[in-house]
Formats: sequence, structure tokens, C-alpha cells
Amino acid sequence: MTKIKVIIPAFNEQDSIVNVINDIPDIVEEVIVVSNNSTDNTEINARNAGATVLTENKKGYGYACLKGMEYIAKEETKPNIIVFLDGDYSDYPEELTKIVAPILKDDIDFVIGARIKRLREQGSMTPQQVFGNWLATFLMKIMFSAKFTDLGPFRAIKYDKLLALNMKDKTYGWTVEMQLKAIKQKLSYIEIPVKYRNRIGVSKVSGTVKGTIFAGIKILGWIFKYSFK
Repeated sequence: MTKIKVIIPAFNEQDSIVNVINDIPDIVEEVIVVSNNSTDNTEINARNAGATVLTENKKGYGYACLKGMEYIAKEETKPNIIVFLDGDYSDYPEELTKIVAPILKDDIDFVIGARIKRLREQGSMTPQQVFGNWLATFLMKIMFSAKFTDLGPFRAIKYDKLLALNMKDKTYGWTVEMQLKAIKQKLSYIEIPVKYRNRIGVSKVSGTVKGTIFAGIKILGWIFKYSFK
């Protein structure tokens, strides 16, 4: 039987986290919410909704994801698939079945939920997000012949392949690091179009000038770093 676990990094997502957890399909064995230094009721709400709740006080998306992986590594039985999903309810958790289908049916290693324009709610991605995604995936295409069109956070990967990537990034570069390493290690991958809506609450990255700048620097840094390897 295929075991699927979900890791949800969450920073002050008390108003959205229950919706996210409740919409995750029953095929998932465990939902792991990693509270990334939250100061609201994110942890209480997530626990009451049935999730396993971890805390990571070092702020950063990558820190939270690594904390979830550290927890899984200590469990006696390991999953076959890990799904990463944001806690702001911008993704549609029920589409998880679409995300994992290529792994289950076609033995694909890695799947990205691509937030294509026709399925995006108006205003759900800022102009800087749209441009940043285009630039990053364009550079990956010309430098590595990659076929990615998005750095979407809603993604699934075989657990053993995830471990082999030896993920390091602690902050904004987590998603692009995973995609670059997947290319370098010649993992099979595919994008699946997914819906995307306006998040609940304010974005901690694209909603701030500082977050946008630092995310851009981190993403481009990873791309150019790998272009010289």
C-alpha cells in the first residue's frame, strides 16, 4: 500500500489552516503542519483539525520543510510519497490526487502543480510573482534544457528521491533548489495544471518588498550556482 504524507509549512495561518487540512483527500496517511515561529492560533487550529503539529522557530520556508523531513526520518515506517503544500489555502488541496497520480500510475519521480494562467483566480499571483516564475523557468530552460513553467509550491516527490536530493536551502530558494537538483539527478518529472486562488491573509513573501527582493536573489542565486557545476 502506498503511503503518502503531506508537509505544510505555516507561519501565522490560523484563518486558513483548518480549510487546508480538511480538504486534503483521505488517501493521505498523515498531515504534518510545521509552525514556522507562528504567534497566532495556527498550531492549536491545526492540531484540532487532526494534523501532526511541529514547531520550527528558525524563520524560513526551507527550515520548516526540513523540520518536517526530520520528523519523518525518525518514524519507523517511511512514506512512499511526500507532498508539499502551502498553508494559506491558495492551492486546492483536493487536487492532491491529480498531483500524485503520475507517480502512482506512471512511476514519475517528481510532480509540480503548475499554476497556469487560465486556472488562476484574478489577483492570486502578483505581477512580480508571475515575472519571477517566468524568468526562473526561462533560465532553467536555456541553461539546463528544463521543461518547467512554474516554481509552484504544491508538489509531490517519491520519498527516496527526495532524500537523494540532499536539500539544503533554509529560506526562499527551497522550491527552485528541488527543481534544479531534480534536473541534475535526471529525475523524471512532469507538471500538472492546478487551480490557484487568492490566499487567506497577507503573503509573507510576495506581499512585501523585502520578501520579493530576497526571494528573487535566492532563486537566481541557485540557478547561476548550478549553471557552473
